[in-house]
Amino acid sequence: VQLQASGGGLVQPGGSLRLSCAASGGTLRYYAIGWFRQAPGKEREGVSCISSGDDGSTYVVDSVKGRFTVSRDNVKNTVYLQMNSLKPEDTAIYYCATDAVYGSTCPPARAYSYWGQGTQVTVSS
Repeated sequence: VQLQASGGGLVQPGGSLRLSCAASGGTLRYYAIGWFRQAPGKEREGVSCISSGDDGSTYVVDSVKGRFTVSRDNVKNTVYLQMNSLKPEDTAIYYCATDAVYGSTCPPARAYSYWGQGTQVTVSS
């Protein structure tokens, strides 16, 4: 499965962006899809995840809870990360990834083996 993240850009603090993770070579609703980010000089961190299945459970890290929402459009075979109330500390390259394991729930970060190319999000006034 190949993933491609898009939708990043420059936004002012308090603004919103919606990232997309489109897939080819696989059906996203069969797999867990995670969103990760890496800021300059920092380690990569998991941001959010949606489990496989039509009613896949979702997870967001505490630092973005209440601001970020993950969802999936099965028709478009795309996973989204809606980011609201953005803060400068959200600035990073954002990646989507999957373990490509059928029926998976959100696995540990080390299990993700298929990664998109990343999209830059910059929050600045």
